[in-house]
Amino acid sequence: MNKSVELGVKKMEWAWQYMDVLRAIKGRYIDEKPFKGSKVVVCCHLEAKTANLGRLIGDLGAEVWVTGSNPLSTQDDIADALREHYGVTVYAKHTHDDEAFRKNLYKVLELEPDLILDDGGDLATIVHTEYTNYLKNLKGISEETTTGVHRLRALDAAGKLKVPAIAANDAMMKYLFDNRYGTGQSTWDGIIRSTNVSIAGKTVVVAGYGWCGRGVALRAKGLGAKVIVTEVDPIKSIEAVMDGFEVMSMTNAAPLGDIFTTLTGDINVITKDHFPLMKEGAILANAGHFDVEISMKQLREFSVEQWEARPNVIGYKLPNGKSIYVIAEGRLVNLAAADGHPIEIMDTSFGVQLMSLKYLWENKGKLENHLMTVPESIDRELAVIKLKTMGIAIDELTEEQKKYLSSW
Repeated sequence: MNKSVELGVKKMEWAWQYMDVLRAIKGRYIDEKPFKGSKVVVCCHLEAKTANLGRLIGDLGAEVWVTGSNPLSTQDDIADALREHYGVTVYAKHTHDDEAFRKNLYKVLELEPDLILDDGGDLATIVHTEYTNYLKNLKGISEETTTGVHRLRALDAAGKLKVPAIAANDAMMKYLFDNRYGTGQSTWDGIIRSTNVSIAGKTVVVAGYGWCGRGVALRAKGLGAKVIVTEVDPIKSIEAVMDGFEVMSMTNAAPLGDIFTTLTGDINVITKDHFPLMKEGAILANAGHFDVEISMKQLREFSVEQWEARPNVIGYKLPNGKSIYVIAEGRLVNLAAADGHPIEIMDTSFGVQLMSLKYLWENKGKLENHLMTVPESIDRELAVIKLKTMGIAIDELTEEQKKYLSSW
């Protein structure tokens, strides 16, 4: 076993011991093999936790091919371990080359999958636009992220969604924990690893106050930072104020922030209008799925000098003489600069994904070609499994209580 494979196996085995939900699902369904006869493509941030998910889908009967959902989040030792030790077909490599990244997305579709587990909507978009011939065998898509769900929802609204799809991201057992506690911890993991700066005493600007933004703001506050939130939604803005944070426009926040994080899912959140306003040494990081929230194109064109300040940190000298720093080229900081969400958080999210795929496979041919929510029964089943793995027992309603709640 070469060193890369050995390291990848160690990382996967370390993660697996903390993945109680997936291990419980494996114990429940390993004999049944619910994916028997299926071909599944897994497109994900390829690190130890997601590798274990792909391996488990194979253990439950599927032929599985795996690729990466971000060119910088693939860990080559994990890809090597999956391929050479666990026998899973993998087309993924850590790269700065977007064309090479896209080639691997196209390559996994040659499996002619029955099911796609997507993270960000790239494969769903490709099969609906560039390679529609792969739609003929496709029975369904399960989508992990807010960004991917936005893309599927747009396809559905336009009447162009050609297969059933499940918004795994919108399950309560996903977004209430993954988006808030997962993103909250892992974003700061990526920033701290990359910069080694203190968060305490800094002013942190959080762009976007959805579930991910809530998590990042909460953790920043816990680390001792003063937190400013920027938002476009008036209701979320009020919520941020009620949670104890300052709320203002990005233009007003730009001169105040020491560290900026973007979590909106939209383009051009921080632009050339904001760069000159920033402090000397301001640090910028993106925790949204795509590298579009910080306008990197504008920054590269606007700056007069660029250099590697630290591994994974690029410095940009502005025309006004100030320097600002961007982590991981504006890509998803928690995966391009760290190991992603905590193991136990992703364990629960992957339980949602796996059970959503199982639902799609068991109901193939019966579902309409629309984007659907995760069935409530799956959400509740996973909640019960999670509580059991935590050693927690809760009360149950008596028949008298059920009758009272259902009466008018």
